Amino acid sequence: MNKIVAKERFSENVVKLVVEAPLIARSRKPGHFVIVICGERGERIPLTIAEADTVAGTITLIIQAVGESTRKICALEPGEFLTDVVGPLGRATKIEKYGTVVCAGGGVGVAPLLPIVRAMKEAGNRVISVLAARTKDLIILEKQVREYSDEVIIMTDDGSYGTKGLVTNGIEEVINRTDVNMVVTIGPAIMMKFVAELTRRYSVPTICSLNTIMVDGTGMCGACRITVDGKTRFVCVDGPEFDAHKVDFNEMMMRLRAYNPTKI
Repeated sequence: MNKIVAKERFSENVVKLVVEAPLIARSRKPGHFVIVICGERGERIPLTIAEADTVAGTITLIIQAVGESTRKICALEPGEFLTDVVGPLGRATKIEKYGTVVCAGGGVGVAPLLPIVRAMKEAGNRVISVLAARTKDLIILEKQVREYSDEVIIMTDDGSYGTKGLVTNGIEEVINRTDVNMVVTIGPAIMMKFVAELTRRYSVPTICSLNTIMVDGTGMCGACRITVDGKTRFVCVDGPEFDAHKVDFNEMMMRLRAYNPTKI
C-alpha cells in the first residue's frame, strides 16, 4: 500500500499525485516507470515517474483519466492509498553531453519528459524544450520545464497560447536556426512518428519514449511488443526509449487501435 500525500488537478482529466515510495524514489532514474494498481482486482497501469524526492521518499505521477482504472486513480485523495506500486522498471535514459538537445513533449508526454530535461541540463547540454498541446489548458509542467531549459517554445493547435501550430513546427524552427545534436520526443504515437520523419530529413539523432500497451511490465506477456529496425522488441524491458528512426510507428499505431470499439 502506497499513501497519496498530495494531489493537484491540471485539467478535468489530468491529475498529479505525489505518492510515498521511498525505495523507488532512491533508485529511479530518468526514463524509468512504475506499474500501479488501484484496488485488489485493479488493472496494471504503467506510469512514468515525473519527479522523485529522496528526502521525503516520494515519487510524482501524472495520470490521464481515459478508462475505469485511471479514473479510479485520479479520484484518489491525499491520505488514501494505491494498492501496489512496483518499480522502477524499464531502462533509464542515456544521459550524456551531446551539445544542443531539443526535448519535445506533447500533452501528458511532458511528464516523463521533465526528468530527462533536468538530467540533460545537469549533464552540461543546452536544452531547448518544445511543449505542445491542443489548447492552453492542456499545457502541463511548464514552470518546472522552464527551470531546467535554456529556452521553452510553446505550441498549441488552436493558438490559444504560445505559437499556433504543431510540435514539429517548433522543432523545425529550432533546427533551422541552430545546430541540434539530439532530439528527445515523448507524446502520442502519431506525434512521435512525425517528429521522427522530420528529424530523419535533417539527419538529427532522435530518441522516442513509447507508451504502448503494457500488462505485466516484465516482458512475460508480450503485450507491448513493437518492431524496431525489423526486430521484435518489448517496450517494458527493452525500452521504453528507442531510436525513433528505427521504430515501425505504423505497426505500433495499428496495435494501439486494437481496443477501440468497432461497429459490427
